[in-house]
Amino acid sequence: MALLDDVIDAGGGLDRWNGLNRFTLHLSVGGTLFSSAGHAKEFKDVTAEGSTRTQSVRFTGITGGEHSGSFQPDAITIESLDGEVLRTWRNPSLAFPEASAPALADELHLVFFCGVAIWNYLTIPFLLAHPDVVLEELSPSSEGTETWRRLRAQFPAHLITLAPEQIFYFDQSALQRRTDHDLFGMKVAHYSWAHDSFGGIVVPTLRRVQALQADGTVITKPVLMDVEIFDAVFE
Repeated sequence: MALLDDVIDAGGGLDRWNGLNRFTLHLSVGGTLFSSAGHAKEFKDVTAEGSTRTQSVRFTGITGGEHSGSFQPDAITIESLDGEVLRTWRNPSLAFPEASAPALADELHLVFFCGVAIWNYLTIPFLLAHPDVVLEELSPSSEGTETWRRLRAQFPAHLITLAPEQIFYFDQSALQRRTDHDLFGMKVAHYSWAHDSFGGIVVPTLRRVQALQADGTVITKPVLMDVEIFDAVFE
């Protein structure tokens, strides 16, 4: 698919990506999804270490630097800084049972959500080349004065994502700028910008998640989620 080829080349190329195993990020995550659940500062100034090949992310420095949190598809753990497992959630799911409570009220849910989000952020667009991901190129979309090309992706059940179907938008440089999907009963748009190259892999260092109205109009406030990546290392 020509668009996917352009996007992967703009991200650093599949050959470079396939030669990698791990990433390390210095980042902060916030927004009303966090503050409304009592976790306004939970993921400020943390380190995320993960695998580029399997779905695995470990966060160090959460809860004000007191704990670590680990995400894998079959288990979420909260640990002390010396590695003692304090809490475990087996076979987690984004379909949280308590609809009346904020989706991220439990710290285990918070680690799961951030693990899924950050891993997908770092592996897109290369994850779109996975043989089990079904892609369809859609008609271009206008965004301000620009025209962005679009891909609809359907992810298989064995890949943990924020939503099984997502629409990705790419600017004239083939860089990812927006992603639309369902989240916690809402339709949301993830905007991404301020791309930078880290060891040959191009990453958007700023992301913002906002809700969408039924007609697709972006609701500018409140901001559901903000992600800022200060530094990234791939190896």
